[in-house]
Amino acid sequence: MPFFAYVGRNAQGNRIEGVMESPNGSILAEHLSESGITPIQISESTAPAESAGRQLSRLFDRQKAGFLDVLLFSRQMYTLMKAGVPIMRALAGLQESAMNRAFAAVIQDLREALDSGRELSQALARNPAVFGPFYVAMVRVGETTGRLEEVFLQLFHHLEFQKYMKDQVKSALRYPSFVVLAMAIALVIINIFVIPAFAKVFKGFNAELPLMTRILIGFSDFTLAWWPAMLTMLIVAVFVFRAFVRTIDGQLAWDRFKLRIPIAGKIIRKATLARFARSFAMAARSGVPVVQGLTLTGQVVENAYIAKKLEDMRMGVERGESVLRTAVASGVFTPVVLQMVMVGEESGSLDEMMLEIADMYQREVEYELKNLSAQIEPILIVALGVMVLILALGVFLPMWDLGKAAIK
Repeated sequence: MPFFAYVGRNAQGNRIEGVMESPNGSILAEHLSESGITPIQISESTAPAESAGRQLSRLFDRQKAGFLDVLLFSRQMYTLMKAGVPIMRALAGLQESAMNRAFAAVIQDLREALDSGRELSQALARNPAVFGPFYVAMVRVGETTGRLEEVFLQLFHHLEFQKYMKDQVKSALRYPSFVVLAMAIALVIINIFVIPAFAKVFKGFNAELPLMTRILIGFSDFTLAWWPAMLTMLIVAVFVFRAFVRTIDGQLAWDRFKLRIPIAGKIIRKATLARFARSFAMAARSGVPVVQGLTLTGQVVENAYIAKKLEDMRMGVERGESVLRTAVASGVFTPVVLQMVMVGEESGSLDEMMLEIADMYQREVEYELKNLSAQIEPILIVALGVMVLILALGVFLPMWDLGKAAIK
């Protein structure tokens, strides 16, 4: 496809120049007019040269386009399309008003893809780091059914729900994480600085030290002597773990383990199933078949184990089984949820029941998160008490024995 150099003026009368790919000059002129630019001159040109630094900059910028940018993009696209603004003009306005330079580059890429004749879903798929498979698939459904603006609104609510769940989890884990980090730092300081100082004093007693004191001194000496090896082993273990969870089997095992973690596991499970139920309801309301809906929702649950169960459900539905039967076989849903699925399937309102399930799981997650600190605090207090008790016994028992010997 040829390139054309154009000169025009925007609504403020400012001179605009550039090079753009287009089938012919007439289509380019029409596109510029829709974008709010009045063309003055259009002539054939060569492809614009882009330096390696610029390419690297664009790639880096796109990687920085974040979740909030996509969230706002979805809402703004719905508002503009509902007002009757053409897609090209809407994208041009969003690019000019984008506060994030990285996301502005992504929108520019979308406009160029649309200019070359691609559909919006194909243009979005060119930026997989920004727009995930579920987002692209839902936009494709909106294009097919002619309900694109409604799909953008549903995507906005879907992303807003995901953000809310993540923020709630981070908020609940902030205090316990701080306490655990503080305990770890205190333990390192005690082993490196405090216990060695007491060990020098105890050696002057010329007496047999209590078992707890010998253990503390031995652990401190081991830490001081082998800390480079321990640090190396820790770094290697982190890299090995990250490489393991990047594999299919490793990701499956890790995600399955996360669901079994005490206290936090049930919250992760409920949050994941809430995300699945809301995504499935949105897909069903957009006219997506059940089989395809299960495939799409498996891409957004962010848990390989649950995604595998959804894939098993999809295969069961393809074989002619009911959604209820496959949900029972998956073993991840509670009896109450299974009963709601049965009612929704029999009444033909499975999407409504899935929304009810999502709301129910969301309420349960909110309740669990509010009580998370109350559940973790006793464990932290006991752990802190045990650590203080061990240190106190190890440090003060020799002094106590020395005091008793002096009295005698």
